[in-house]
Amino acid sequence: MAKTEQGNGLDVRGSTDKLTDNGKGNLYGSDTEVNGNAIPDQEQVDKYGFTGGAQQYSGDFVEEIPIEVLRQREAKWLEMLNSWDKWMAKKHKKVKERCQKGIPPSLRGRAWLYLTGGKVKREQNQGKFQELDNQPGDPKWVDIIERDLHRQFPFHEMFAARGGHGQQDLFRVLKAYTLHRPEEGYCQAQAPIAAVLLMHMPAEDAFWVLVQICEKYLPGYYSTGLEAIQLDGEILYALLRRVSPVAHRHLKKHKLEPILYMTEWFMCAFSRTLPWASVLRVWDMFLCDGVKILFRVGLVLLKCMLGSQEKLKTCQGLYETMELLRAIKPQYMQERFLVHEIIELSVSERDIEKEHHTQLRSWKETRGDLHCKSPPRMHGAKAIMAAEPPRRQDLRQRPTIIVESPLAEDAKESRNPNKEKQKKTIPTLEEKVNPSSSDPSPLLEHMTLQESKESLSSAEHDTYL
Repeated sequence: MAKTEQGNGLDVRGSTDKLTDNGKGNLYGSDTEVNGNAIPDQEQVDKYGFTGGAQQYSGDFVEEIPIEVLRQREAKWLEMLNSWDKWMAKKHKKVKERCQKGIPPSLRGRAWLYLTGGKVKREQNQGKFQELDNQPGDPKWVDIIERDLHRQFPFHEMFAARGGHGQQDLFRVLKAYTLHRPEEGYCQAQAPIAAVLLMHMPAEDAFWVLVQICEKYLPGYYSTGLEAIQLDGEILYALLRRVSPVAHRHLKKHKLEPILYMTEWFMCAFSRTLPWASVLRVWDMFLCDGVKILFRVGLVLLKCMLGSQEKLKTCQGLYETMELLRAIKPQYMQERFLVHEIIELSVSERDIEKEHHTQLRSWKETRGDLHCKSPPRMHGAKAIMAAEPPRRQDLRQRPTIIVESPLAEDAKESRNPNKEKQKKTIPTLEEKVNPSSSDPSPLLEHMTLQESKESLSSAEHDTYL
């Protein structure tokens, strides 16, 4: 069983160190393309922000989306985000399909915020993050968090510099969570989750999405004793019997406990396992559909690596099997292949819940009651919204930016040729961003941008206009 420190989390110098410092490229994206902007005194960065030049996979594996298709997807996502409650209530299947196709990079952070319910949480708790941010924090957790900062994606431009803005924001988010949930404190597997979020959104948004992941998607995962992750390990093992009997028999024969190979997969949501393009696609689906996506990814990898007698010839013992699962073959983690296999694999929420009750009964018979009482798990965005219906104002996007259309103005004048042309005034930036009307018109609601503390980075991501 995995070691813990302070009774909570993974061993800092064990598996977590291995995942960040192995030098084998798991921290890089799968794309060889670079964006042309070199960091001073360092090598260039790829389009995901990773430095070093050595990518995990060749360009042959990269799925490039034509720019015209990307712009169309951005327009569709903008429409959904501007009427989020209606889309989730009446067209959730379409939202799910668009998450499976991949959220446009320019809108990924905002989409994750809405999918998880983090946007609603933020609006309903305005000022809460700032309040937590201003508090000093428990010295016990502060010390452990500070020691973990440099281990999180050290080859990403956000986190490469010790004490840089990325590490500072990561510290703020993790410290705030320990104050938000002092009974849980800090688990080291939360750090990569928070780091991935910070690559896509400001610290306050990342905090509320982290809260939703910890409390709704993966409740109990980061609590003392790791009981929830052990239960899910048994669920994964039971589901494997149906998906790949050959792999199941092999793991059973060598008494390979699930927690030995799936802990970091699930607790880090595969952010330390897959190439970056695949990580983002998995997260798009995971935050839409819930934990069943993590189970499907795990089952696909186990089936691909251990699913035939031919594949098992090279791993005749426990040690050899563990080494094989630590070095998943690139073709099985490639974006297009993996996403296709995840979608095709028939493992539902009902399958997981049924097996959860079975494993819970077995746990109580052999070990007694769980020490950590976790809230019920929410299976994705629709379940979260149904459990906590949002108010319309909580979904409104701010600030609002008005974009005057010359075509619309010309059309208006052509319809009223006899009217005297009114004197035009150019509104100030403040008037544009903060219109006086308290209830924005449909046009204003349609042309909105997410509020961001990091105006430069957020503006760079919002390239859809």
